[in-house]
Amino acid sequence: MEIAPGEAIKNNVLGTRNVALAADRAGVDRFVFISTDKAVRPSSVMGASKRVAEMIVRQLARRSQTRFCAVRFGNVLGSAGSVVPLFRAQIAAGGPVTVTDPEVKRYFMTIREAVGLVLQAGYGDYGEMCVLDMGEQIKIVDLARHMITMAGHVPDVDIAIEFTGLRPGEKLYEELLTEEEERTQQVDRKIFVARCPAPAEDLDRRVLELADAAAAEDGERVRAVLRTLVHSYECPAPSKRPEAAVAADGVAAEVPVM
Repeated sequence: MEIAPGEAIKNNVLGTRNVALAADRAGVDRFVFISTDKAVRPSSVMGASKRVAEMIVRQLARRSQTRFCAVRFGNVLGSAGSVVPLFRAQIAAGGPVTVTDPEVKRYFMTIREAVGLVLQAGYGDYGEMCVLDMGEQIKIVDLARHMITMAGHVPDVDIAIEFTGLRPGEKLYEELLTEEEERTQQVDRKIFVARCPAPAEDLDRRVLELADAAAAEDGERVRAVLRTLVHSYECPAPSKRPEAAVAADGVAAEVPVM
């Protein structure tokens, strides 16, 4: 998404808006939008576009008969794009195991826990913006060493760990709440209702501007409009085609040459 911001807008913003509007018009009972911790003080197009999608869902929640809810959480162990299957493949191949930075850390939860809490949030009528409590963040390098050990090898002896450097838009750590949302209400053991500022009054107009910029494949304009909607968005300098892609939870993976 960082190297194709227009596509990120088409999928995360416009795709969410289209499905949400269709749900509203069809009188769907409930609509749950899956967001990400990367939407908090985003440094990437992915995070900023997800934050805008949150706004769209929350705006509809305030006027629709459909019960709209956005649920924000971090990484899911073993899911598509997760670090775990990538580490397993790298260990099976004899290494090296690639980590972006020795200090990078992420929130994690299991698939079972994530699915259960998302359903609970969606059916609980807690509010328009729910945030899952994911506990403490885990260092990716510690997870790598643990997986190497569990596979019967000695980290840095049998299997090397290589640090590849943070990719454009990637942060050392993620957050679950913005400063404005820190006064939240805990409604269950693992679910919080975030007290969010109201979506911008010109949200619809800005989304149309994003759509125009995305259709024109104008990445700089996409980023500029995103900054008008997500004031905490700090975008890095545009990047060229990367040598490696990064999984959602901070591991480098080879990009096939197309």
